[in-house]
Amino acid sequence: MVRLHTNDLSIGYGERLIVKNLSVNIPDKKITTIIGSNGCGKSTLLKAITRIISHQSGAVLLDGKNISKENTKTLAKKMAILPQTPEGASGLTVGELVSYGRFPYQTGFGRLSKRDYEVIDWALEVTGTIDFKFRPVDALSGGQRQRVWIAMALAQETEIIFLDEPTTYLDMAHQLEVLELLQKLNQEQERTIIMVLHDLNQAARFADYIVALKNGEIVKAGACEEVMVPEVLKEVFQIDAVIGKDPRTNKPMCITYNLLKGENHNEKVNHPVYAHASSHY
Repeated sequence: MVRLHTNDLSIGYGERLIVKNLSVNIPDKKITTIIGSNGCGKSTLLKAITRIISHQSGAVLLDGKNISKENTKTLAKKMAILPQTPEGASGLTVGELVSYGRFPYQTGFGRLSKRDYEVIDWALEVTGTIDFKFRPVDALSGGQRQRVWIAMALAQETEIIFLDEPTTYLDMAHQLEVLELLQKLNQEQERTIIMVLHDLNQAARFADYIVALKNGEIVKAGACEEVMVPEVLKEVFQIDAVIGKDPRTNKPMCITYNLLKGENHNEKVNHPVYAHASSHY
């Protein structure tokens, strides 16, 4: 089932197009990861789909409706986004920050209702941050802060959550902690998760569906096994990758790779260095 999709979406800054005529279907109640090299349009695409920035042409459709025509509060009840570097939490306690997720539901003077407080506590419980409720956000570790931001997104009670590089600046343990939390939200609450990730093996391990971008266009979109193949990674990242299987998850994983240099990188595969590396497999 697909509730969210784009039709011939083009996004740019001034006269420079970053994303070009992109059409993609986002599987409902699944985890989708978007991969690609720096500057390929991953974050730009997320911002346009969530209406943070406008698009030049095409459309983003949610439940058959063009989001550009949706009321802001109505849209905020359907989708939440956690940007790459969340800001604006300085001086706030954890509980106060998470309460911002209730904005779409507030009326009148914006006072929190009993229902709002119940949802805030639920979001803190689910993310394992309830013990930090009265602590300043500034006093938390990077991993703790990221879970608090996810709690704020959960407090919006949306069925769709976007995250732009949610593991950035986190160590390996905290990266895994955040990704396992998102997987749990997807599996237990059927939240649709769309996120940008740089780590290919994390993308393959946690995603049901992967979208690989290059220069603002889709090279390949599909199941992990369809996207995590040498040919696609060669086109997207200019690498000669060796793909195996994760012994714990049975998902595809990049075991090793060589960098293909120069404009004619297709010819570089036969270079003695690459030929020697490939002979081991």
